[in-house]
Amino acid sequence: MGENDTYWLERTELLLGKEQLKKLTNKHVLIVGLGGVGAYAAEQICRAGIGELTIVDGDIIQQTNINRQLPALHSTVGMPKAEYIGKRLLDINPNLKLHIIQEYIRDERLNEIIGKPYDYVVDAIDTLSPKTFLINNAVKCGQRIVSSMGSGGKMNPEMVRISDISESQGCPLARMLRKRLHRLGVHTGVKVVYSPEEVPEHAMRPCDEPNKKTTIGTISYMPPLFGCMIASVVIRDLLND
Repeated sequence: MGENDTYWLERTELLLGKEQLKKLTNKHVLIVGLGGVGAYAAEQICRAGIGELTIVDGDIIQQTNINRQLPALHSTVGMPKAEYIGKRLLDINPNLKLHIIQEYIRDERLNEIIGKPYDYVVDAIDTLSPKTFLINNAVKCGQRIVSSMGSGGKMNPEMVRISDISESQGCPLARMLRKRLHRLGVHTGVKVVYSPEEVPEHAMRPCDEPNKKTTIGTISYMPPLFGCMIASVVIRDLLND
């Protein structure tokens, strides 16, 4: 990679040093889910200099996403999230090795994807069943994984934490996920970003979407914060390899 190609990473190189930055350019990260959390995680991981990304999302941008999701603008409503984010990532780093999987992944297809060699896996799925399936399979395949718990209904950024899932507390999604993973024999080995802040009852309403019982209100800055903290886990762990 020539000097002109790396100029945009000059400030990162100043912080990390050439060898550490080179380490990141040789890493491959899988990111599943490109909504309020996942899109921000993908962008920060890309901007840090990761050399290869696989991004997965089968959803399209909706008007209700505009309050919190990176790709969501009035001009992008109806566009596939993976397609839009992919273009954005390549505009940040034209040398990025990018693989776009624009589909809802389930069962055998997920096994096929997760079975490939990655240096880190990011779970930013917001529904319980596919989230459980992804984490369980990642752990069984020996993949390092960091998972986002619920950012909805939360307001206080000072309460957001990073821990192993076994140490998470006060988050309903984390509690339900732990129970399901325990039945599958997974108790530890999954890093999570979560907040124990209580979700007010008025912020929830019933929902009839698949794998989703409630819709929870969100504020603009919390999903991005979760995404940035996930990116920090990935980058810091990879630099320690």
